[in-house]
Amino acid sequence: MNNNLNEKKGSALALLPIGVFLVLYIGLGIIFGDFYVMSVVVAFLVAILVACIQHRGTSFEEKLSIMAEGLSDKNIVTMILIFLASGIFAGILGRDSAASVADLFLSFIPADFSALVLFIVSCFVSTAMGTSCGTIAVIGPIACSISGSTGISLALCMGSVVGGAMFGDNLSFISDTTIAATTTQGCKMKDKFKENFFIALPAALLTIAILLIFAFTNSTATDYVPNEPNLWLLIPYVLVLIGGIIGINVFVVLLCGIGTAFIIKLCLGIEFVEIIGAMGSGASGMFEVILVTVLVTMLSGIMRHFGGFDALLHFVKRTFKGKVGGQLGIGALVSAMDIATANNTVAIVMAAPIAKNISEEYGITNTKTASLLDIFGSVVQGILPYGAQMIYAVGAITTAFAGGVITETISAVQIIPYLFYPFLLAISAIVFAFIPNFKKKAK
Repeated sequence: MNNNLNEKKGSALALLPIGVFLVLYIGLGIIFGDFYVMSVVVAFLVAILVACIQHRGTSFEEKLSIMAEGLSDKNIVTMILIFLASGIFAGILGRDSAASVADLFLSFIPADFSALVLFIVSCFVSTAMGTSCGTIAVIGPIACSISGSTGISLALCMGSVVGGAMFGDNLSFISDTTIAATTTQGCKMKDKFKENFFIALPAALLTIAILLIFAFTNSTATDYVPNEPNLWLLIPYVLVLIGGIIGINVFVVLLCGIGTAFIIKLCLGIEFVEIIGAMGSGASGMFEVILVTVLVTMLSGIMRHFGGFDALLHFVKRTFKGKVGGQLGIGALVSAMDIATANNTVAIVMAAPIAKNISEEYGITNTKTASLLDIFGSVVQGILPYGAQMIYAVGAITTAFAGGVITETISAVQIIPYLFYPFLLAISAIVFAFIPNFKKKAK
């Protein structure tokens, strides 16, 4: 890193494109009451146009070259390839596979502990699947059924699902956020997992304790009878989970998972054409993430070149002091980006270059930086009422109500108080930021 960075104030004007993006994306969302009315892709295209109009002393061709330099990074190529493989894996398994995981757990658990089981099942499924939205889409309808059948609070059940989904979104080896955080910081996934796990574990255990209190104080629950689980469909998840934990190359892990799922689906009588179609749908589902990654990289490249990141870094360094301050600054940075974009993967990719500079300046390890990016991105994403996760959750509730499965509907705002895990994860990350200093003082 440049040792004179303290003297480089950069140019705040170079950040104008991201300001335009925020005004378009958030402003139109507020005006129309729908934060998805403006496509994030379109908003970024407008921001890139603004960046190209700026700095008239540089030709348009030179600006294109500047943006292309960022795309030449092998980490971006790796990220895109893993995104595609991850999408294919999730697509080939489909909903039936994840539903089998839930049914297996619920076959052995009393109704009083339904919310706790939903959290644990969602943790497992999201960690294996690598997608919080996919987990909510699969387990959300089951949560509605459990709530309708047992009398357990719908907000509690759905909050448990969303919380568990964010657990895997943060820790999974094939989650796009993990991929983005590790590749941009240049660290191994298993190292980031170890760093991240000991921060997430206290939050998960406290969440389990809270849900146990709810279980023991609930006297209105009735029995729920789950469907018969198909144990064969659990094998690909288990293989991917074990392979990721022991550190096998992520491509190999995903290819093994895809191959195993393909064979199992064929043996279960699923038609070849249907399996291939599901794989294509899974890959297609990652296209917007990939496109946004490309656009963000281009925009970041041009803002960095003209001093925008230096200006932001200067502000962060002036505001947050010391190693602890640097960690909190990284968390604040990615949180702000996520609030703006409602997409934690995009937020991580946008914040990553600045976070890397901060980590080098303050002596924060790349694994710690990757962990902080992923943690705070997941925390904010999990509690955003206009985030994709909440939209999936509310959508499941609306569908269940229309089908007569439940007798009432609730909004995202009503679910937020029951998102114990995301809030506890944020607290745990902040506490762990201070622990090294305590150790140092103890010496």
